[in-house]
Amino acid sequence: MNRAWAAVLCAAALALAPLATSEGPLAGGVASPERPTTRPAAAPLVPAVPARVTAPAIGLDAPVVPLGLDATGALALPPDAAVAGWYTGGPDPGALGPAVVAGHVDWHHRVGAFARIGALTPGDLVDVARLDGSVATFEVQTVRRVAKDRFPTAQVYGDLPGAGLRLVTCGGRFDPGTQGYVDNIIVWAALVGT
Repeated sequence: MNRAWAAVLCAAALALAPLATSEGPLAGGVASPERPTTRPAAAPLVPAVPARVTAPAIGLDAPVVPLGLDATGALALPPDAAVAGWYTGGPDPGALGPAVVAGHVDWHHRVGAFARIGALTPGDLVDVARLDGSVATFEVQTVRRVAKDRFPTAQVYGDLPGAGLRLVTCGGRFDPGTQGYVDNIIVWAALVGT
């Protein structure tokens, strides 16, 4: 399994989601969130740093910045509500394995780049423009809202036979006590073209 850092973005802070002792089925009884794509899978690409993520179905168009881990071991915050952050400890989008890109749902009273990713549906396309000039095209397989304390770490960060993309943001109810959302919205997608 790839390094299983469960990135959870909140309006006010990022926290490392604990690995659940039992990662049973997600909502709806689905053990594995990945559904077959309607388009043929594409072969993984050579690694290349991502520059921009777009999803025309929801009007997403955001620059991508590299993110590592902070001093607490949590994914560092994207520096602005309008940008998405790619976890540099995992694969590049389009390369073999699950690339993880996280973004704010909102931040400092501004709508975040990933505010609408929960509206994506299976079959929608997500493009990641890469610094080598290529564009990796992913087809959405599944979109789920999961409680942060049940974050499906292995299903987000686990090894894949092909190239995948995971989009992660916060969702659900905002808890004023913790200044964060109680759930995560996670999008699973597979590479289908360039």
